[in-house]
Amino acid sequence: MEYQESIGPLLIQHGLKLTVAESCTGGLIGHMITDVPGSSEYYLGSVTAYSYEAKRFLLKVDSDNLLKYGAVSREIALEMAKGVRQAFAGKEIPIKQVLGLSATGIAGPDGGMPGKPVGLVWIGLSTPDGDWAWKFIWDSDRSGNKFLSAKKALAILHGYLLGNLLPETETAGAK
Repeated sequence: MEYQESIGPLLIQHGLKLTVAESCTGGLIGHMITDVPGSSEYYLGSVTAYSYEAKRFLLKVDSDNLLKYGAVSREIALEMAKGVRQAFAGKEIPIKQVLGLSATGIAGPDGGMPGKPVGLVWIGLSTPDGDWAWKFIWDSDRSGNKFLSAKKALAILHGYLLGNLLPETETAGAK
């Protein structure tokens, strides 16, 4: 069973709803989730915030942090995850019932720089229990880096829902 097929029942069991903020994955996480029939029961939606402007205006990411850390950073992954939770929470669905999952990275083939190579991705998770971020460096082409990032984001969410969250320091697929 793929993660996107097993997270729905777990979200429902915990009385939670999912939101996603995507940059480098370009909507792939949301696509994978909505490929599962019945996902409207637990998936509220996503924001694909590719540009700095979209991150600032739609997800309320801090402009100073974007300039200081860059879009591909722990700080921005966390702000994106928190921002998407807040964007979808409200009177009908309290924020304590909403999870925010985010992905920001450099899919390639260009865009890498010293300290931030092609394949670098940060995945963030914001929950009522806390906020976490993970760094991964994939060694694939653009499509592969996007797919590996989306799959890992769903794996992290799955682990959280099972009470088995990955340590924040894990790096996979390092070059």
